[in-house]
Amino acid sequence: MTAFLISLAILVGGYVCYGYLVDKVFGTSRSNPVPAYTKRDDVDFQPMSTWKVFLIQFLNIAGLGPIFGAIMGILYGPAAFLWIALGTIFAGGVHDYFSGIISLRMGGASLPEIVGRELGNGIKQLMRGFSVLLLVLVTAVFVITPAGLLSSMTPDWLDLTIWTCVIFAYYILATLLPIDKLIGNLYPVFGFALLFMAVGLMGVLLFGGVDIPVSFSSGLGSRTSAPVFPMMFVSIACGAISGFHATQSPMMARCLKNEKLARPVFYGAMVAEGIVALIWAAAAVTFTHGYSGLSEYLAAPDHSPGTLVHDISFSWLGTFGGILAVLGVIVAPITTGDTALRSARLTVADFMNIDQKRLWPRMMVAFPLIAIVALIMLIDFNVLWRYFAWSNQTLSVFTLWAITVYLARNHKAYIISLVPALFMTAVTSTYLMAAPRPEGFGLDYAVALVIGGVVTIGLALIFFFKKKA
Repeated sequence: MTAFLISLAILVGGYVCYGYLVDKVFGTSRSNPVPAYTKRDDVDFQPMSTWKVFLIQFLNIAGLGPIFGAIMGILYGPAAFLWIALGTIFAGGVHDYFSGIISLRMGGASLPEIVGRELGNGIKQLMRGFSVLLLVLVTAVFVITPAGLLSSMTPDWLDLTIWTCVIFAYYILATLLPIDKLIGNLYPVFGFALLFMAVGLMGVLLFGGVDIPVSFSSGLGSRTSAPVFPMMFVSIACGAISGFHATQSPMMARCLKNEKLARPVFYGAMVAEGIVALIWAAAAVTFTHGYSGLSEYLAAPDHSPGTLVHDISFSWLGTFGGILAVLGVIVAPITTGDTALRSARLTVADFMNIDQKRLWPRMMVAFPLIAIVALIMLIDFNVLWRYFAWSNQTLSVFTLWAITVYLARNHKAYIISLVPALFMTAVTSTYLMAAPRPEGFGLDYAVALVIGGVVTIGLALIFFFKKKA
């Protein structure tokens, strides 16, 4: 249990201390104008209660990543606990906070506009396509997954096709309606289910008499045949750092009442997600009695992270608690998928300069995106998930470098984003070289490490050269 408690303490203490430092470095002020008022249109730009904005941001970013990703990531050993804790505080929290607060200062600008202003017009055009592609991938992935979970819990006539159509129809409504209509009213209910799940499982872990078989004394090496670096850092994305989050932060930046709320909303939601990931990593390895037990469970016929979530929830929380917990797991991807499609609409509308106050222009932007999502859903899910995982972390690299340039240009302590930018550059470039085909180049691990190191050092040299110039 030592590793779990230490990691939990890092997350809570990191929000209080490092979150305060990050906010201090940027220099927020209650008196600065915010787009919720200066651009208010009561569709995408409108002030909302802070607790609602926090819950929406939390549910936007807490898809299946901090649950399924944590379950798969803990197979790498105790290092997973450290990555969730330290990654959340020093990388994910920084990434989410700055993508949100910079958007706030830029009038609610979407991620490609932020990155483009700092890294140049060429990168902006690349980011426009890349971020929209990631958003439609997320939408497709998070239609299929909850539909599958729901079909497994309901009568045979409510099959995968029916639930896919129901969820997809909800996504369309959530994309087109003003943000306070569906999202603003449903998310508090969804948030209760997800938070109940996390609190209930934590209660069992801390006070249920279970033995968490994790200790740093056994070393941090991988418990699988795959190396910890870079594989674990891609497997555990949303529970530590995820580029997708930066596409969501601008949506909530358009609803904040003042800048001082950026820390609890953006940094705080990332810490909350890290805690959820920590809980599920600990629950998975505890319920299956260790790393080998977890590996054997997942390798068994008809077993998956989804079935493990079901078994843990009903075994530890009873029938009622289990239903609420599983609903929370179903809600998590749905509340990510709907806002992913909405963010795609906003991103496209921003670079095409299409006003979104009236319904018809919103439909004009949304319907082609909806058609693309429908086509992507025909691709094999496992292929979708692999490309989503890599593109997700690659997007975080672009975002962190843009943040670093922004801080350097404004004479602020850019070291707080430079370090995670360098680290994630090494992770993604090494992963791309080492990952098996077709998602990567399948190179020898040592060769991949060298190339990843060269790319990282090269970008660092370019940054310092440009900064000096």
